[in-house]
Amino acid sequence: MTTPLVRVNEFHKTYEVGFLRKKVQAVRGVSFEVNAGEIVGLIGPNGSGKTTTIKCLMGLSAPTAGSLEIRGVRTSEPAARERVGFLPENPYVYPYLTPREFVDLCARLSSVPAAERPARTAEVIERVGITYAADRPVGRLSKGMLQRTGLAAALVADPELLVLDEPMSGLDPLGRREVRDLVFEERRRGRTVLFSSHVLSDVEALCDRVVILHKGRVVERGTMRELVNRSATMIELTLRGVDEAARARLSTHGAVLRALDQELVLEVEGEEALTAVLAEALATKVQVVSAVPRKDSLEDLFVRKALGTADAAS
Repeated sequence: MTTPLVRVNEFHKTYEVGFLRKKVQAVRGVSFEVNAGEIVGLIGPNGSGKTTTIKCLMGLSAPTAGSLEIRGVRTSEPAARERVGFLPENPYVYPYLTPREFVDLCARLSSVPAAERPARTAEVIERVGITYAADRPVGRLSKGMLQRTGLAAALVADPELLVLDEPMSGLDPLGRREVRDLVFEERRRGRTVLFSSHVLSDVEALCDRVVILHKGRVVERGTMRELVNRSATMIELTLRGVDEAARARLSTHGAVLRALDQELVLEVEGEEALTAVLAEALATKVQVVSAVPRKDSLEDLFVRKALGTADAAS
């Protein structure tokens, strides 16, 4: 059995905050794995523990309990981060440097041979789409261009593993599309990618597997095929001419989304429920305005898990 490239096992992280050193549990027993060649998405609402997990994985913070490993080496060891490219959530670039100078500096720090650095730097700057601004001071660049500079720095050492914390942050729709294409290209080159994002459509389009965090815990994980129902089992029916008696009968077959005057929007699941609603509508001379199939999405799953966890905790 192949050893995972990244392994997080029963990871806990507790911070002490304020004058009284109050303990706050940011992460509570998170476990997941990333296999070589995969794109894995780490998603969750603000404060769910995504960035804390990534920081501990990159050795920027120490776990309170549990273990985090890259290639079987604990992340407390510098050897774990060899051939790892990292883009933090808010990349800091010295404002007086140009993107070319900063990426070259990162190449030097990553022990890229001096003879290869100019060509490697130029290549990654072109790949992230900032060649036209490569020699401008970073302090004059937009948030999106700064993000691209950080991404070029993560790529310059030809990493085996890319760890990207909110890589789409600050990018316009075209920039997001370019970054998605770049991540796919890296996977085609044999790279492994672990990234966090709030843009669920990007996660759904990119990832082989996802890990959903909420309040420091894993609430769901698996492949996109396992978690997201691609078949259109939910159907949104719009009905007109529905009186109170008909509304009461029809609502037993599905969830009422909207009800205004004599119009009713009903969500039903499966052919059996749809057949029952249509039969009821025909019998009571209710007009069927539309029937729109709706496929499940990662956003639907995300909301269900977040709300379900919140309800269980209350």
